Amino acid sequence: MKHAARPLALVVLLENVGHIHGIRLPPWIMAAIDFVTEEYAKALLHLYGAYGRYDLVRILEDEWATGPYLADTLLQVSKTHRVDLLLLVHGYEGGLVGYRGRRYGTDAIFGPLQAACRTTPGALDLRMVYGLNCYGASLIPTWLDLGVQVVNGAVGVNWMPEPSLSTFLRAWLNGVPYSRAVEQSYQVAVRWWRRIWRPRHGQEHPFIASSRQVIAGRQDVRIHEV
Repeated sequence: MKHAARPLALVVLLENVGHIHGIRLPPWIMAAIDFVTEEYAKALLHLYGAYGRYDLVRILEDEWATGPYLADTLLQVSKTHRVDLLLLVHGYEGGLVGYRGRRYGTDAIFGPLQAACRTTPGALDLRMVYGLNCYGASLIPTWLDLGVQVVNGAVGVNWMPEPSLSTFLRAWLNGVPYSRAVEQSYQVAVRWWRRIWRPRHGQEHPFIASSRQVIAGRQDVRIHEV
């Protein structure tokens, strides 16, 4: 369903949990990582002008960072706005990780969205999805089935959330097309992390290969193209 000149909203699912893939950390360190990374992400949104580009910014963090609440928020905001979504969370193949490390599979997140769209075509007005979640590529077909214009996803564990996020936000919020913003963010991250994770036997380091981004969609978009 195409909408004319609807106001734009940004929904941000924000929950770090303090987890680092493959490493067991004391709870106090996890809590510190969780706090610092989430505050950093919110600072980036202010720094690069998200609140001036969007008519509404809704951040779902802590106890609100759940699959059902994400689905409900997307449907509620879609009643009045065209929505962009940032997934600043961990993930696994076929799902996302929310508050306190709880896993939300496709039924918890996409089930309510699919049901709403079947009952009321156009109930979900979701334009783009940008995610740092691991295995984000596994969710691409489902996002596209829900009518998302364009979406990205890592093929495996995403070891390079930064400088990917800051590069993407700076480009996207300044009018760079989505696909180019994602490509730039990945290229910058690769250049940065190759200093540590060097190619092996002529092939990319496994961490960089795992973080490779897939971009898919019906059409590319810029932030002010509604």
